[in-house]
Amino acid sequence: MPKDTWKRRTQQVHAGTRRSQYGEVSEAIYLTQGFVYDSAETAMQRFEASGDDEFIYARYGNPTVRMFEERIAALEGTEDAFATASGMAAVNAALMSLLRAGDHVVSARALFGSCLYILEDVLSRFGVEVTFVDGTDLAAWEAAVRPDTKAVFLESMSNPTLEVIDLPAVASIAHKVGATVVVDNVFSTPVFSRAIELGADVVVYSATKHIDGQGRALGGVVLGTRDYIRKALEPFIKHTGGAMSPFTAWLMLKGLETLDLRVNAQADTALKIAQTLEGHAKLSQCVFPGLPSHPHHAVAMAQLEKGGTVIALEIKGGQESAFRFLNALEIVIISNNLGDAKSIITHPTTTTHQRLTDDQRADLGITPGLVRLSVGLEDADDLVADLLSALEAV
Repeated sequence: MPKDTWKRRTQQVHAGTRRSQYGEVSEAIYLTQGFVYDSAETAMQRFEASGDDEFIYARYGNPTVRMFEERIAALEGTEDAFATASGMAAVNAALMSLLRAGDHVVSARALFGSCLYILEDVLSRFGVEVTFVDGTDLAAWEAAVRPDTKAVFLESMSNPTLEVIDLPAVASIAHKVGATVVVDNVFSTPVFSRAIELGADVVVYSATKHIDGQGRALGGVVLGTRDYIRKALEPFIKHTGGAMSPFTAWLMLKGLETLDLRVNAQADTALKIAQTLEGHAKLSQCVFPGLPSHPHHAVAMAQLEKGGTVIALEIKGGQESAFRFLNALEIVIISNNLGDAKSIITHPTTTTHQRLTDDQRADLGITPGLVRLSVGLEDADDLVADLLSALEAV
């Protein structure tokens, strides 16, 4: 059975596997920073042109890391991938490897705070012009993209307000001028993603989230064509040092084995929670792309089929009420991660998006009463009961 015909769950378990002479079942951890050459001539040849199973230095590549890269690339449907030390290392490398002083980028305005920092502060510091738009407004994309636009950047589902962008339409606008479409796909997850099929050129994940999914390690990955990964991205990461460690790659491989089962269960529970909480008297709104009331529900269903694993709740009464709600929860934990086996809740105004001004947060719809709920693997009825009980404290 040809490997390229394997379905997604089979790829998540087997794609990219390399076995040593010992025939191990679980992937081996090659916990080494360097590699030995048979001769000086071999070393010279490997530095000139390394083959698929020839490695030089862990910052350049490693057998365990390569297994993870090949497996996630097979799952995403890209030619290649490069693993990084964190999700933000992946975002930074994906953009910096493409751009230089004088280039123009158009980006959706609704982004994670650290992504905004890279675009607003880092890229502009090095002479890259960035134009921000309402990612859901196609006319705004049309107006902002120019003949000299080098790249567009967006979160396919925004953090934390869960806007869903029409990726095929944005990609079409960008490709008319030859711009590269870079998509941060964390909230969409590798399970529901069809980003490459829908027009993305480069896909970025924080592997810390659903891929590990158990709160153990930081990691990221950038996916795209072999030409982009090896000629643009790899040299940048090689020389700036943001590579993934072999042990982290092994954890990510273990995470991929159960990714489909976990994410589908989380998405199903998220839908049940959202359906239960929608219209609750203590909430101004319950935002979940899987609900028909979501303004981008049709786009979400067309692109993802399910609503994802994250819900945004706006508690009436602002920050004070939001804090009472958070502090009354017994199962759901307060932290700033997402995509974990444990349900996690976050108050973006005072944590992940606290560096933004009040006006910036208002423009993004991040109010003092907004909380972001990442749904885990606990029993759905227990989570519903915990959330309803905590709302009584508001």
